[in-house]
Amino acid sequence: MYEHLTYEFILKRMLSRAPADVDKREGSIIYDALAPAAAELARAFSELDALLDETFADTAGRENLIRRAAERGVRPDEATCAVWKGEFNMDIPQGSRFSLDDLNFIAESRMDQGVCRMRCETAGRIGNTLSGSMIPVDYIDGLTRAELTELLIPGEDEESTESLRQRYFDSLDSQAFGGNRADYRAKINDLPGVGGVKLYRAWNGGGTVRAVIINSEFTGPSPELTAQVQEAIDPQEDQGDGLGLAPMFHCVTVEGVGETEISVAAAVTYQEGWSWEDVREYAEKAVDSYFAELAASWQDSAALVVRISQIETRLLNIPGVLDITGTTINGAEENLVLDPDCIPKRGGLLG
Repeated sequence: MYEHLTYEFILKRMLSRAPADVDKREGSIIYDALAPAAAELARAFSELDALLDETFADTAGRENLIRRAAERGVRPDEATCAVWKGEFNMDIPQGSRFSLDDLNFIAESRMDQGVCRMRCETAGRIGNTLSGSMIPVDYIDGLTRAELTELLIPGEDEESTESLRQRYFDSLDSQAFGGNRADYRAKINDLPGVGGVKLYRAWNGGGTVRAVIINSEFTGPSPELTAQVQEAIDPQEDQGDGLGLAPMFHCVTVEGVGETEISVAAAVTYQEGWSWEDVREYAEKAVDSYFAELAASWQDSAALVVRISQIETRLLNIPGVLDITGTTINGAEENLVLDPDCIPKRGGLLG
């Protein structure tokens, strides 16, 4: 708004107000008297421009955006810790700590004989990336096996500035209140490990709500996460009593998104010296990346469509591939429309 008020512009305007017969050249008395004031004014206008940007939610930095969003009851989601299933050759003491590479995990609760919930001590998505054998921090007599085997609840990083900004504007566009659609979406998406939700009203008669969730890694949620969300929204043993986040008389059923296995085959022309075995890993990563993008858009899509053109475009961009023809998805040379409550999962990949 004030970007045109530069030092040169202000000084020129100030000098123009001096009498015409006064020497205004650089080094003159009037020039040297006005130049410092012009510099300070230019700086003040620059800072005022920055202040104006911080005043409005669409341009505010993180600190001031947090303050503005708090006026609407919207606050940034904090980082959460990943929860894994740990398998051991014996029951271990609760509170036992284990290390895996640079991360530590603590035994949180017993799930079964020799099986524990293991919480990562470091918050964020970094806790979702490791699995395998762990080393006990303190000696445990008789322990011969300690492995992380299944991610139960994904950890999440602290909410990004742009995500918070979008949630703030969403709160203005659709008011979340009293169990309406916006209210359910906001409450369920705020739960740890949840990456999205689709809602269905009266799916099993009046007063019933079906919520299908995806985890924050945009894959199918574990039974543990699904049960945890069910308990938070509407505990099954007291459905409709309003003991969770759902209003009274709303019977909510929480389910996990399904994963449809997708097999892809194509006739690939390779660059000289290359073969399918050379490009397989690149191809798998390319297809996985495409499927991950689709899964990330699942919440806001009526139904995901796996497109042959997208698969071919991505495979053509990997090293060693010259051309692709005859691409099929699950044996058919046509796009595949998934069930509304499903996301794609890579199955066989043949070139």
